[in-house]
This record gives sequence, C-alpha cells and structure tokens, in this order.
Amino acid sequence: MMPAISLALLLLLAQADPVATGIAEFNRGDYAGAVRDLKGVSNDARAAAYLALSQVAVGSCDVALAELHRRFADPSDPSLRRLTGIGLAQCYVAQKHLDLAEPVVLLLEKDFPADADVLYLSANLHMKAWNDAIYRMYQKAPASYRVHQLSAEVFETQGKYAEAIGEYEKAIAKKPNAINLHYRLGRAILLQSGNKAAELERARKEFEAELALNSSDAAAEYQVGQILLLEQKRREATPHFDRAVALRADFPEALVAAGKSRMDEKRYEDASALFERAVKLQPRSETAHYQLMLAYRNAGRTADAEREKAILDKLQRPPDGEFTDFLKRLGARP
Repeated sequence: MMPAISLALLLLLAQADPVATGIAEFNRGDYAGAVRDLKGVSNDARAAAYLALSQVAVGSCDVALAELHRRFADPSDPSLRRLTGIGLAQCYVAQKHLDLAEPVVLLLEKDFPADADVLYLSANLHMKAWNDAIYRMYQKAPASYRVHQLSAEVFETQGKYAEAIGEYEKAIAKKPNAINLHYRLGRAILLQSGNKAAELERARKEFEAELALNSSDAAAEYQVGQILLLEQKRREATPHFDRAVALRADFPEALVAAGKSRMDEKRYEDASALFERAVKLQPRSETAHYQLMLAYRNAGRTADAEREKAILDKLQRPPDGEFTDFLKRLGARP
C-alpha cells in the first residue's frame, strides 16, 4: 500500500508546478497571484494564455493583447481558444475599439453558438455599440428627424405612447417622406387607442400614408385590415389581408386573417390551405391550429380535424415535471 501523501508534500508539489498553481489562482479569482506565478514560466502555451487572461482581469490589456491574438488564432485547444477570444473581445470593448471586438465576437458566436458567456459578451458589445451610436447622433445631428424617431422608439419601449406619438409627429414634420415613420406612428396610436373609433381612424390614415410611400409594406396592409375588422368592415378588410399575404408569404398573422375571411365566405378548403401555411411557419401557434381544426371540420375532413384537436390539446396542456406534479398534489389537498 502506498503511504499517504502529507499536506506538506502536496504544498511542495503545487509550488513545484507554477502552471497548475497559477491556473488554480485564476479560477478562484486571485488574478494578481496568477500573474505572479505564471510570469516566470516559459515555453508553456497554457501558462502564456492564462497569464494573458490574468493580465486582462487586472486591467493590463495592453501587455496581454499579442498573446491573446496568438492563442485565439490557434484551433488546437477549443477551450483555451474560447477563453482567450472572450478575453480579447473584453479588452477591445474596454478600450472602446468596438470595431475590433465585433469580428472576434462573431467568430466566437460561430464556434460556440450556445455558450452563455459568449452570448452575454455579444449582447454587451451590441448594447455598447447602440449607446455609442445614440450618443454620437445626439452630439452630431441633434436637429435630425432621426433623433425624434429614436426618442419615440425609446418612449414606446417604456409604454409612454402619448410621448412616442408626439416624437413621431415631430419626425414626420421634418421628413414627411421617410419610410416607416407613418407606420410607427400608426402603431403607437393603436397601442394607446383603446379601440376608440376616432383613434382607429387616425391610426388607419397613418398606415395608409405609409402605403402611399411604400406600397410593398405588408405590415401596413395587415394593420389596415385589422382596423377595418374592428370597425365591422370585414368585406373591406379582406383585400388588405390578401395583399399582405401576397407581399410576404411568411407572414403567419396575415395568413390566419386571410383564412378567417375565407371561412366567413364558407370557402373551407381555401381557408385550410392558408391555415396550413400558418402552422408550418408557427408550429406552436394555438390560434392557427384552432382555426385549421375548424376549417377541416367544416370541410368534412373529420380525421384531419381530430389530428389538429390533438395537437391543440397538447399545446394547451401544462408541461409535465416535478413542479407540475407538486402543483397537482397541492391542488388535490383537502
């Protein structure tokens, strides 16, 4: 039987292997210690890579960049390449060289598409690029209609639709023929309309103004159709849904709306074809599956209708699992 290795011997072995010690220090967040222990190691790729990463962590990007580039270009160790790529991109972001960070992040996303750290880095890069572009816009083009458009979009994300409407109107006053402004204004009006008749009419005029500028805008066609439906003008709405589908074959909401129009006309096979396209585009859409089930049933296609009902039941069923079982048991208690 081998004798037990003493703690003192383990410490001596660790001291004899500065690479292992340095990497362990890096992994537990002792970056200064990792720099100290890895700095004297030569002819060891991992030591060089972790030294560069530790230097990044202590804010010494300038001395780390060359080594990070070398290791990121080496495909022999994917794990190390991932780490050095992240470190390289972080350095460029910290130095505000977003143009240099972008190609590194794109390569990382290509090679590690489901990696949470890579995706976080990508999100951070794009957020900084967005903020930088906004700052430059406000600094260099404060009188531009784009400033009002951007302000309006920010208000929209905050749910401040009245403020968004005001900013869109200012943008349109400065650039009446700009594509997409009338559409965005119409949508903001809809979002705060409460389906009031006057507001619906106002929004519809904006969508029609967008179509006058860009007759191939499928979303604007669809919105006009939706407003006409709310105004109980189904027959007038149908051509708008049809045009939206013709303009964009991959527009599931328009396909469903056009299919419903066919259902009203009792053209069940035509409706089925439209709903089939919609569920192919959005397999988990309960609305599309429900409408397809009704179309099959009305067309006398009982087996197809039953199949759609089974799919719909599955989509509406709560997911199985420990938490679901717990809730079931909780609900069953007296």
